[in-house]
Amino acid sequence: MSAAESHPEAPPVPVPRYGTGALSDLLPSVTASLGMAGERNVLGLRETERAVVFLIDGLGWELLKANPDWAPFLSSLVPGAWGGRGEPLTAGFPATTATSLASFGTGLPPGAHGLLGYSVAIPGDARLMNQLRWDPYVPPREWQPHTPLMERAAAAGITVAQVSDPLFERTPLTQVALQGGTYVGCAFGEPRVQGVLDQLAAPGPVLVYTYLSELDKAGHGNGVDSDAWRVELARADGLVRLLAEQLPPGTSLYVTADHGMVDVPMADRIDVDTDPELSAGVALLGGEGRARHVYAVPGAASDVLAIWQDVLADSCWVLSRDEAVAAGWFGEVEDRVYFRIGDVVAAPWANVAIVATRKEPNESRMVGLHGSMTPDEQLVPLLEVHT
Repeated sequence: MSAAESHPEAPPVPVPRYGTGALSDLLPSVTASLGMAGERNVLGLRETERAVVFLIDGLGWELLKANPDWAPFLSSLVPGAWGGRGEPLTAGFPATTATSLASFGTGLPPGAHGLLGYSVAIPGDARLMNQLRWDPYVPPREWQPHTPLMERAAAAGITVAQVSDPLFERTPLTQVALQGGTYVGCAFGEPRVQGVLDQLAAPGPVLVYTYLSELDKAGHGNGVDSDAWRVELARADGLVRLLAEQLPPGTSLYVTADHGMVDVPMADRIDVDTDPELSAGVALLGGEGRARHVYAVPGAASDVLAIWQDVLADSCWVLSRDEAVAAGWFGEVEDRVYFRIGDVVAAPWANVAIVATRKEPNESRMVGLHGSMTPDEQLVPLLEVHT
């Protein structure tokens, strides 16, 4: 085997389309289309009186294109049926729920809102903070001080409602990313669709946000190449169609997602907890299997970078903190969040995962994973229905 065959050349380092075509650009464009002053409609959305954003957790653009028979209605929107267009946005880095929901809800890239992954180090504190579970607890608006866009929209006179699972109403992630207007707790399925329709009955302008988590759960538990995942895709497809067919006149519906997903075989997982090279000099391992923040012990950052770049040369983009920031992975990075980024940032481009079976046993057993900047994870749909 030649050296080139043993260490294939990495693809070019990608950059999310912050400011021109990223998930963080969607809600500013929607609110601008509703007439909110001060917001830029960079996506060129049509003016409307009522807008619904339907975010399906884990529905990647590539997954949708690969499963048209299981999502006939959503697939029909890809070529731009129902008076809209169908195209992908970039989720942002890392392509993970906490980061993407904060990007969507604030209209800011990760480097500004500061939710830079599934788990990140608390600067000055030798602990990781899980930003999905918010553990350990940090005052939410101290961790993310920017006012969520739905809160600003409500203050500007738009009738705002979030229709979602009652469990999410008071979570810190909701407080820092999705707060604003009225929260309507509705069960999954037709009750949630009806909840959206009820909120659209208010006089305009109206903004309604709704969310489904079931597809993402099926992907983590069973993989995206499973009947269980496809059944959930079909259920989501049916709910979007049910909603679209009952929208009142003058409504724009936008269907999007927070990330895609890939199945990574257990044999292709690199276990930092049992690898003496990759664990050497590492104080904390943040992020998740497809997007790692590596925090080095003092004085070891350059050595850790060199080792990780050598060991993972045939499967991952591995950059220093400064290199990742300069490359634009997180967008513009505020000083207060700079040290939340790992000394080393690793994102697989091959179908591998960097796991920690001892410290993260549950996450290490998941079948479907996400976080990196491959098209399968990074591209999310922007589908439109206009009535």
